[in-house]
Parts: sequence; structure tokens; C-alpha cells
Amino acid sequence: MRPVPVARERRHTLYFLEGAKAFAPVFLDTEVDMERVWRHRATAAEEGRRYSVVSYVLHAGARVVADHPQANSAIGGRLLPRTVTYGSTSAKLALDRRLGGRRVVLAAVLPGLERAGLEEIQRQVDHYRDGDPDLMAEFASLRALHKLPVPIGRALFRRATRSLTARAARTGTFAVSSLGHRAVDGFHSVGGTTITLGVGRVVDRPVVRDGAVTVAPVMRLNLAFDHRVIDGAEAADMLTEIKERLEGFPGTPEGGENRTAGVTAAGSTDR
Repeated sequence: MRPVPVARERRHTLYFLEGAKAFAPVFLDTEVDMERVWRHRATAAEEGRRYSVVSYVLHAGARVVADHPQANSAIGGRLLPRTVTYGSTSAKLALDRRLGGRRVVLAAVLPGLERAGLEEIQRQVDHYRDGDPDLMAEFASLRALHKLPVPIGRALFRRATRSLTARAARTGTFAVSSLGHRAVDGFHSVGGTTITLGVGRVVDRPVVRDGAVTVAPVMRLNLAFDHRVIDGAEAADMLTEIKERLEGFPGTPEGGENRTAGVTAAGSTDR
């Protein structure tokens, strides 16, 4: 047994985790009755349209984040902390992919989601799910980063993520990560944004409706927030509003995306 250098395909993860130490994360969780989403998804499948669970979470999460401008922000600086609030909502989606033959976590940034319908969101998710990270232009800078010596790569990564105004294009304004394709009910992670959503599996569980117990598809939804930027009360409001949007999702695809925009209080991308 002999120590070997960390695989270069994982260097970006190490650089990111070094910067994430500055975060002050607090974790919340809830359960979401996915009956309406399941109904919408099944009807769409009959019509030849496939929507992943994570697309519904992106759809709901982007609209709620847009409704909470303070959460659609980033913070930076130690001696003189500063924040910037973004005018648009973009999601950093964690992807379980292979790069250079090695299984790694990659991040795709999906822009303008507060205006995107479910169809457009799924199109973006499919683009990253089906593309080859070894060839995709979106990951060219990451592949170049891996080829650099660690000290230089670390310094360039820090420089690229230091600017608050440019950070949204690189890391999104909120993050979503899913492990629900496996037997994981829930998990918490810090995605480098003020709000990170963790998506667990959907399983049949007992729920109470109109005073009676019934069985329904239920998903554990976790939210991590950076306490330097927002407080727990607002984070709790946001988690509740995302839950309500998912539970109130229209049951049929026709006109659903427009109607959903009026509802007040949608890792692995193949589910």
C-alpha cells in the first residue's frame, strides 16, 4: 500500500470544499406529498413526455427563491462582508457523471429558471444528463483546470469564484442535489449558494387527508441555508412554500406550467 495523489478529476471538488468552509449552514427538512406531481408525471408519460422529479423541484424552487430576493443573494469578504442580490434565478444542479473514466460530481448551472416552464427545465436537465462531460463545451474549463498543478488550480478556482457579481454564472443562485435514485430518504449538503435543496427518494407512506389515513407517494425535502445571509424564519417560509407548490402542482400537463406560476403557498437526474 502506497499513498497516491488525489485523482485529478476530483480536484474541483476539493477546491470547492476548501471554500465552503466559510459557510454557516443551518439545516431544515420536511415531507412532501407528491400525489399531484405523480399524477402530472404519469399523464405526461402517456403523452410521450418524460419529466424527472428533480425538474419539478427546480421549477418550484426557482419561483420561491425569486419571491425571496434576500435569499437570491451571495456573500463575500471577511474584513468587510458584502452581499449582492441577483436579478435572475439560476440553479446549480449536482450531476453524478463520469469524467476521464472516473465517477465524479459535476455541476451544471441552469439560468433564468424563474421564467422557465417545466418543459424548458427538463430540456436543460436532459442536455446535461445525456451529454458526454469529456466532450461538452460546458465542462471545457473544468477539464483544463484538472490539468494544472494543484497550487495553480486552487488559486485559479478561488479567483474565479471570488467575484460576487460573476458568481451566479459559475455556481448559480441556489443549488439542488438529489440522491433519490437510491435508498436515501434524505440528506443535507452545502452547494455553495445561500439555499441548497436536498432531494430524497419518493416512497409510499401513510398520510392523513380529511382526517383519514391513506397511502401516498412522499418525498423528503431538505433545505440548507447560509445563516450569514438569511435567518431561519425566512428559510422556513421558503421550505414551506416549495412544499406547497409541489403539493399543489396541477394534476394534468395541459396549461399546467402557467397555472403553477400562480400557486402561492418543481445528484441523480434520471428520476
